[in-house]
Amino acid sequence: MKSLGDQDKPPVVGIVMGSDSDWGSMEKAVSILEQLNIPFDMTVSSAHRSPERTAEYARSARTRGLRVIIAGAGAAAHLAGFVAALTTLPVIGVPLDSSSLRGLDALLATAQMPAGVPVATMAIGAAGAKNAAILAAQILATSDPVIEGRLNQLKEGMAAEVAQKAESLRMNM
Repeated sequence: MKSLGDQDKPPVVGIVMGSDSDWGSMEKAVSILEQLNIPFDMTVSSAHRSPERTAEYARSARTRGLRVIIAGAGAAAHLAGFVAALTTLPVIGVPLDSSSLRGLDALLATAQMPAGVPVATMAIGAAGAKNAAILAAQILATSDPVIEGRLNQLKEGMAAEVAQKAESLRMNM
């Protein structure tokens, strides 16, 4: 497991991917957490190929200081649900496009959880990974005004970027 973000603080967000091939999308979550200076850890663990490892990750998450878990997986995508079944922490699922069904299978597997095992499900792929990190930050911000301030700055920056693009378009017409 790799700890990243603010090195002076223990990780509060866990990122777990079903395969290292998921990195291409999940790096968007990492980028947002780094931008917001939120400490996180990251690992690869599969609900199907390493169920004991995944179970240990989920069961120990709270005692390791995690407060939110982001789980990204493709194909059958049972990772987020498997983790959610073993912890009371909020779990955010990111369905990934890694099969011939282009992520639809992962989306359905992540979203269609039985009653009592909630998983917040994001969009397929990189946009979903980015939104998962923002949602994790919003969950943390409910009790952390510093993170809330950083989120406000992030959103103000996104709004300024849109305004800049609109002005650029207007100038080039």
